[in-house]
Amino acid sequence: MVKLNRIYTRTGDDGTTGLVDGSRCPKHSARIAAMGKVDEANSAIGLAICALEGEAERALLTRVQNDLFDLGADLATPSTDGDFTPSEMVLRIVPSQPEWIEGRIDELNERLEPLTSFVLPGGSEAAARVHVARATTRAAERAMVALAAEDAVNPAALAYINRLSDLLFVLARVANDDGRADVKWVPGANR
Repeated sequence: MVKLNRIYTRTGDDGTTGLVDGSRCPKHSARIAAMGKVDEANSAIGLAICALEGEAERALLTRVQNDLFDLGADLATPSTDGDFTPSEMVLRIVPSQPEWIEGRIDELNERLEPLTSFVLPGGSEAAARVHVARATTRAAERAMVALAAEDAVNPAALAYINRLSDLLFVLARVANDDGRADVKWVPGANR
């Protein structure tokens, strides 16, 4: 369990932040940028939860929020040897987490109207908020991929963030009356 007695520590006043392994990292680094984008995605999901009416969808996204904290801990724990095995002291995203998302995508997608066009990110307020969370999650994925270009990143974490944006797309369609209220893109409509 995490216990926070003090919110401010002053240790970051020099432009660095502490990682799980005790090392310090510049706040402008790719690692901290990726962690920040994951936090932004989590916050956008929190906003989306407020607009969703279905308890199952709210519970699904609350579970995702918890997983995103796990993902942040994973990113905050650099691997010097490419080993991403979790332990009692090291929290890692594991392959069963993106697999769980795939199962939810498949379940939700079964109830949706088939896609006949790309959809615009709108419709109901709930769907629009979920689309914002989806786009924010894609930004987190790009930040994680940028980090992976310079340092090792857990492959299961990359799979998780990629699947999550797919889940959010499907969930936005669910929030639009199972796709019946999707706003369709009309290519070249305003030429």
